[in-house]
Amino acid sequence: MQPNLWSWALILSLWQTKVASSEDPTEGLPTEIKDILDKLLDGNYIEGTIKAIEYLRNHSVDDHYVDVLRYLHSKGSSLHSLQASYSGYFSGIEHQPRRLAADLRQMVSGTFLLTMKYLYSDQTVELLSTRVDFQKLREQIVSCRDGSRSLFVMVWERCLPRLSTSQCLELLTKALRLSSGAYLQPEMVTEIPQDLPEETFRNITAVLKELYDELTARSQRAVYEWIRRILQRPRGQVAGWGTAPRALTLAPPSSGEGPSWITAESLWFLGRFVVHLPPEEIQKISLNEIRRFINYGNATKQLDSVYDITSTTARAFQKRISASGFDMANTSTVYRLGLLVCFFDNVQELDMGEARSLLHQMIKCSRLKGFQADVKKLKAQLLGLVLRSQRLNETLDSISDAIACLSLTQLDSLSSETVQSAIPILGTVSGWTLSQMVVLADKFLGDGQQLSLFNLSQLGVLVPGVGTHMLYNTSPRDLVRAVRGPLSQHGPQLSTPQRMAVVTQVAASSNVSSWLDLLNSSFLEELSLSTLLGMQSFNISHLGQKELRRSQALFLYELALKTLAVQEIVRFGELVRGLTCQQLQSLDQATFLQLDVLLQGSFPLMSPHQLNCLAWKYLQDAPGSMPSLLLVTLPTAILASTPQSACRPLLTALERANLSAIVPNPARRAQVIGRALWCLNYTIQDEYDVDILGRTICYLPPEIIKTNISNKAMNEALIQFRLCRNLSLAQKREIRNKIQEYYGDPAGWQPELLQDLGPLVTLLSKEDLTTVAEKFPDILLQSALEVKGMTASQDFLLAVFHALEKTSGSLQPSNTAPGCGGIRSPTSDQILKLADANSYWSAQELSCLSPETFVRSVELLGGLRRFSMAQLVALKEKAKEVWGPVQSWRNHQIQALGRIAVSLSEREIMELDLGSIDTIAALSQHEEWSPLQVRSLLEGFLQDSGQMVRDLKGWDLAGLGTLLCAMTGSEVDSISVAAYSIAAARVGQVSCRPAVLRQMLTKARRVFGDVSEWHSSVLWEVGLIAAGMSGEEIKTLRPDLMPYFKPEAMAALPTDVLKELSPEQLTMLGPENAAALTQAQEAVLNPVQIASLLTAREGARSDQARFPVVKCAFCSGLPALLPTSLCEGHSIAGLSAQNMYTALVQWSRHLRQHSLAD
Repeated sequence: MQPNLWSWALILSLWQTKVASSEDPTEGLPTEIKDILDKLLDGNYIEGTIKAIEYLRNHSVDDHYVDVLRYLHSKGSSLHSLQASYSGYFSGIEHQPRRLAADLRQMVSGTFLLTMKYLYSDQTVELLSTRVDFQKLREQIVSCRDGSRSLFVMVWERCLPRLSTSQCLELLTKALRLSSGAYLQPEMVTEIPQDLPEETFRNITAVLKELYDELTARSQRAVYEWIRRILQRPRGQVAGWGTAPRALTLAPPSSGEGPSWITAESLWFLGRFVVHLPPEEIQKISLNEIRRFINYGNATKQLDSVYDITSTTARAFQKRISASGFDMANTSTVYRLGLLVCFFDNVQELDMGEARSLLHQMIKCSRLKGFQADVKKLKAQLLGLVLRSQRLNETLDSISDAIACLSLTQLDSLSSETVQSAIPILGTVSGWTLSQMVVLADKFLGDGQQLSLFNLSQLGVLVPGVGTHMLYNTSPRDLVRAVRGPLSQHGPQLSTPQRMAVVTQVAASSNVSSWLDLLNSSFLEELSLSTLLGMQSFNISHLGQKELRRSQALFLYELALKTLAVQEIVRFGELVRGLTCQQLQSLDQATFLQLDVLLQGSFPLMSPHQLNCLAWKYLQDAPGSMPSLLLVTLPTAILASTPQSACRPLLTALERANLSAIVPNPARRAQVIGRALWCLNYTIQDEYDVDILGRTICYLPPEIIKTNISNKAMNEALIQFRLCRNLSLAQKREIRNKIQEYYGDPAGWQPELLQDLGPLVTLLSKEDLTTVAEKFPDILLQSALEVKGMTASQDFLLAVFHALEKTSGSLQPSNTAPGCGGIRSPTSDQILKLADANSYWSAQELSCLSPETFVRSVELLGGLRRFSMAQLVALKEKAKEVWGPVQSWRNHQIQALGRIAVSLSEREIMELDLGSIDTIAALSQHEEWSPLQVRSLLEGFLQDSGQMVRDLKGWDLAGLGTLLCAMTGSEVDSISVAAYSIAAARVGQVSCRPAVLRQMLTKARRVFGDVSEWHSSVLWEVGLIAAGMSGEEIKTLRPDLMPYFKPEAMAALPTDVLKELSPEQLTMLGPENAAALTQAQEAVLNPVQIASLLTAREGARSDQARFPVVKCAFCSGLPALLPTSLCEGHSIAGLSAQNMYTALVQWSRHLRQHSLAD
C-alpha cells in the first residue's frame, strides 16, 4: 500500500498560529526533513518528492509538525504557499520540458536513478495534498515530442558513463524503447563506451536491433560502426569479456593483412546491421566462416529480414556463398538465402525446375524497401525460362506471384479452362493491374455465366475486373451475402459505378433498416441521401465506426435526435459530422460539459465551421475549459491577445494538427503561424523548438526558414520538412539553401545522408543533383519511385534520367525497327525505374518502343502526368501498331491506355467500342479532354451501349463523370429522376458550365423539392449543382444553411447570383466557404457585404449579443486603434458587421506592422 505522504497537512495548518519564534528554527528538526523542505522551497519539487518518499519508508513525521511549520515560517513561507507552488509544478511540468531536463540534470547520480525509477513506475503517492501519479506524469511528458526527448536525453547523458551498472543499463534500455529510438543521433552513438562488459554489450545491441526500423539511416550506420569496432578488437582486449567469451567469438589477433575480422558468430550477432558491411569486407570473409554462417539454422530468418539490403551488398554475399561451395541453384541453398534471392545473378545457368523453385522463394521480395524494378525484371526472366519448356496454360498454377508479371497479351492467350482451374491461386496474388484483372475475370466467367456468391469468393482480389452490369445482375440474395463476405474486403478497390450498382441492388432487395448494418464504409458511401430520406428510424449501433458522407451524417444525426440523447449520438464517431451550429448552441451547459471529452476526441472529423461554432460554445459555457486548438478558429484579435502563458498549450495543439484543414484561409493561417512564432520569440533555437512546432513547421514563412532556424535545430528541422507535402516555391528555395549550408558539398556526402533526406532530395540544385546522380545513382533512382506523383523539379527528373544512364551504361540504340535505326528505345525495366522521369524520352524514342516493352509498360506510361501531347501521340500510334486499328481495341486495352487516350481524335474516339460504363468511367478520370472529345465520348457510349439518356441508371451517371457536362439541355431533361436521385452526390462532384448546372438543378428540385424547402443535408448532397441556383432562389435560403454549400459550389456561383446574397447570409458562410470565394466574386460585393464576408472568414459572429458572458480576457493586449466597444462591458456584444470589419482591417494592419502576419 502506498504511503499517504504528509497527510497531516491539515493538522499543520491548525498549528501555524501556535508557532513561536525560536532562535534556532532547525532545533528538533531531523536533517533529512530539513533537506526535503529546502529542496521544495528551492523549487526542486521532483527531487524533494523522491527524498520524501524514501524518508517516509522508515520514518514518521508525527513528532515534527511544529518543527516543520517553524522552519517554513523562518524561510518566509507557509504550508499553504508551498502546497500551491508544489501542485502548480506537477500540473504543468509536461508543458515545461526544458525545466524538467534542468531539474534532472542537477541531481546527484543516486537521486537521479531513484527519480527515474519512480518515473518509469506505475506508483501513485500523495504529498502536500497533491496526488502524484508517476505513470500519468510519464505519459503526459512523453505525449509531446520535446518532453519525450528531454526524458531520453537526460537518461542518455546521465547513464552513458555508468552503463556498466545494472541500474543504468535497465534505465537506458527503457528510455530507448519508450522513445522508439527516435532521438538517437549518430553523434550520440559514437559516445557509447567500447569497453562494456559482454552482458551489457549484448543487452544494448539487442534493444538497438529491435529499434532498427525506427532509426535514421545515419544512426543505423553509426550503430553498425560501434558494434564493428568492438567485434573487431582482438580477443582478450575487451574488459570484462575474458579470453573466451561464452558465445561471441571476437576477431582473431591482428596480423597485418591477415584473415578478416568477420566470423560466422559476428555475422549472426550483427543481425539486420549486417547490411552495412562494405562489399569489399564481405569478399574477405573466410570461406569456412561463410559456410558456417549459412549452415546455421537462424541464418535464413536473419536474411529474410534484411529489407534494406542493396543490390551491391546482396551480390557480394552471393558471390562469397557460391565460392564457399554452395550450389546457388540448389533448392536447399535457395531457401537459405532469404532476401538475397531477390538479386539472383545467374539465371542462364538454371533449369526449369530450379527457376520455378526460385520464383516461389521470390514471393518474399515484395518486402524489400527498394529495387522492385530489378525484382520484376528477374521474375520475368525466370518466368521466360519456365515457359521455354512448358506452355503457359500448363504451368499457370505453379509459377507463384510471378503470374502478375505476365503481359496482357500472355494473359489474353490463356484458355478459360486454365484460368478457372488456377483461380484459387490467381485470386490471392497481389500486384495485378486493372486491365489484367479485367482479362482474367472475363476468362474466368466466360460467356453468359452469371455471378454467384461462390465464384465471387473465388475471384478474390480479381473482383475489380468484373463488369458493373454483371455485378448488378447478380442474384440479390447472393449479392447481399457477398457484401457481408468477399465484397466487403475488396469494396475499396471497386470503382464508383461498381459499388453503386451493388448498393442499388442490395437496397432494392433488403429491408431499409438493415442497410446501415449490412454495408461497410466503402459501400455505405454510395448509399444516396434520397434513399435514406425514406427511413423513419434506425439502430445507431449498426453504424459502428463506419465512415459517412457529410450529407448522410447531417440527416442521420437529425433522425437520431428524435429518439436518443446527444451524448449517445456523439459517441458514434462519424455522426458528429452532422452536428450543426444550431444544435450545438441549443445544448444546455450541463449537457455540453458532459460532451467535452467526446467532442475533443472528434476534432479530426469536424469541419472548420463546426470547430468555430464549438469555440464560441466554449466561450459561452466553459471558457476556462476551451481546448487550445479552438483558439485558432476564433477572430484574429482573440488569438493575438492570448498571453504568453497560453503559448505552450497552443503550440502543443498545433504540433499535431492539420492546420490547412482547420484554417482554410491562407491569410488567417499566416496569422496563426505568426502567433506561434511570437510564442517562440521568432526563433527556432534547437531541436526542442522543432519538436513543439511539429507539423506547423510546414507553414513557416520563407524568411523565417532563411534566417531564424539555428544550426542546432537544423538537422531536426530538415527531418520534419520531409513530411511537408505542399511547400511553396519560396519555402523550397530556402530549404535547398539550408541543406547546402548545413551539409556542404554533396561530393562529400555519405549514402545514408541521402536516404535520410528522402523527398528533400528533389529540392537540390541542378549542380548538386548532377553530383548525386554520379555518386549515388541507385539511391536517386529509388527516390524517383518514392516521390512518384508528387511535385518534383525538372532538374531532379533530369538527374534521375542521368542516374539511369550511370547504372545501365550508356543507353544505346537497341531497336532495329524501320525508322528507328540509331535511336535508343526504353526497356520495360528502365521505364519502371524512371517513374516520372520517363518524360525525358523523346517522342521519337517512345515511338521506337518494342511491342513487348509497350505491352508490359503501357499502364505505367499511361499513368504519368508529365508527357507532352507529342509524346502521348507517339504512344497512341505505338498502340495502333501493336494492337491494330482503333476499332479493334478491346475494353481492357482502352482502360490500360490511361492518359494516352487523351491524344485520340474525335474520329478515333467514335471508332472505339465504348459500350461499357467501366471503360467510360476509366476515361472520364482524365481532365485534359477538349469539349469536342468529351462530346464524342458521350455519343460513343450512348451509341455503343444502345441506350438513350433516359435509360441511364444511377451508376451510369456516376461513371460518366465529367462527360455529363457535354449533354445538351434536352438530354439533361431526359435523365430519369430515379437515376439522378441515386447518383446525386456523385453528379454533385462534377464541375460543368453554368447552363448544365442550371439544368441539373431542375432534377434536384424534382427529387428534393423546391430550393426554399431544402435542409442542410440536401444542400450538401447536391454539391456543385447548387451553383445553378438563380439569384431569386439563393435569396430564399435561410442564413443558417449557408455553411452547407460545398466550397466548390460557392466558388462556382456566377457573380450575378452571388451578389444577391444578403449580409446575413454572407456572415453565416462559415470559414471554408468564405475562403472559397474568388477575387472576381468579391469584386461584385458592396462594402457591407464585404464586411460580412470578412466576418465569416475571421470566424466572428454577427449575433454576438448571444454571448454576453464572454469575458474580455483578451482585451488587455489590444491596441488602442480597436473600437473601445469591443471591450466594453467585458463582452463583444452589439458590434455591428461594419464596425467589426473596420476593427479587423485595423488589427490586420497592426499585425503586419509587427510582423505577426508572417
